[in-house]
Amino acid sequence: MEAILESLGLAQSMELLALSPPGWGGNLLRGLANSLQIAFGAFGFGLIIGLFGAYGKLYGGPVTRDLLGIYTTVMRAVPELVLILILYYVGTDLINQAAQAMGYDRVEISGVVAGIWVLGIVQGAYATEVLRGAIQAVPTGQIEAARAYGMPSLLLMRRVTIPAMMSFATPGLANLWLIATKDTALLAIVGFSELTLETRQAAASTRAYFTFFLAAGALYLIVTLCSGVVFARIEKWARRGQPSLKGGSR
Repeated sequence: MEAILESLGLAQSMELLALSPPGWGGNLLRGLANSLQIAFGAFGFGLIIGLFGAYGKLYGGPVTRDLLGIYTTVMRAVPELVLILILYYVGTDLINQAAQAMGYDRVEISGVVAGIWVLGIVQGAYATEVLRGAIQAVPTGQIEAARAYGMPSLLLMRRVTIPAMMSFATPGLANLWLIATKDTALLAIVGFSELTLETRQAAASTRAYFTFFLAAGALYLIVTLCSGVVFARIEKWARRGQPSLKGGSR
C-alpha cells in the first residue's frame, strides 16, 4: 500500500492528513465536529424562530406582521458575513452592558453559543418564509375540519398543520440545513475553530494548501451527501399516504 501511495505521489499527503501528530487530520475532524455542532444548533434555533415567525406573519396583528416583515427583509438583504460581524460583536457587547447595568460581571460567551445565536437568527428569517409558504399550501379543508370539531389552536398546529405541511417544507428546510453547514465557515472571521479555520491553520503551517483545502472540500461533500440521504428519507416519510409525484406527472 505504501508503495502504491509513493508511486502516486500521495505518501506525503497521507502523512499530513494522519489523525495523530505530526498529521493534521485530527484537527480537521475536530473542526468538522465544531461546525456540525453549530450547524445543528443554529438550524434548530432557526426552526423555532421560523415556526413562530410564520404563524406571526399569517395570523398575527398588523404590528406583529410589520415587525416580522422588517426582520425577514433585513436578514435576507444583508450579506451573512456582515450580519455575523454585527450580531457577534454588537450582540455580545449589548449582553455585557445589560449584565453590568444589573450589577453582574461581564459574561464570557463561548464560541459555540455565539455561533448558534448568530447563525440561528439568520436561519430564522429564511425558515420563516419557508414555513409560511408550507402552511399556506396545506388544504384549508383540513384546518377547517379540525376547527369544526373544536380542536384548540396548539393541538391543531401539532396534529394537523405541522404534519400536513412537512411534505411542502422539507425541500426548503434541506436547503437551509446545507446553508447552515456552509455558513459555519464564515465564523472563522471571528476566530472560532471550525473546519475552515482549522484548515487554514494546517495549510499555513505546512504550506500544503491544495492538500488541506481539498480534504476540507471532501469533508463538506460527505456531509452534503449524507444530509441528502437523511432528508430524502424524511421527505418520503412526510409524503406517506400522498399521491406519488411520478404518478402525478404522467
